[in-house]
Amino acid sequence: MSPAHNNGSSAPGPAADVYQAPRQDKPWGHEVIFAGLDGKYVGKIIHVTAGHALSLQYHRQKEETISVLSGAALIEHGPSAENLDSQHFGPGDTIHLPPGAVHRITAITDLTFAEASTADPGWREDVVRLEDKYGRTGTSAP
Repeated sequence: MSPAHNNGSSAPGPAADVYQAPRQDKPWGHEVIFAGLDGKYVGKIIHVTAGHALSLQYHRQKEETISVLSGAALIEHGPSAENLDSQHFGPGDTIHLPPGAVHRITAITDLTFAEASTADPGWREDVVRLEDKYGRTGTSAP
């Protein structure tokens, strides 16, 4: 894929910002943050390798909506770690998670999902990990 180039247009109004979305490797796969405007919103495409899981976690301020693009997932969610519902998700299945909702996503098959969330100041650190099989419990480490 060739990089995008500014076409040199001198049209009045705000200019578009064209860039390569950054990829962040994770112990369970990787994510691509294609939109990240502090104080507004964050958009991610998240890839999870079959058999791996994200942390059992919640966010203090961040609100997020997750929609499966491909693959199969087990999504656990609820008001506390002791009171979780489990649901199988496939392409098109979507969940909205308000701040404080405890959740975990486990990939049954290779999984790709989109995540849209709020981006209050400190959004990159707004994760409370209750359990994590990769040794990140209690941290906001990637």
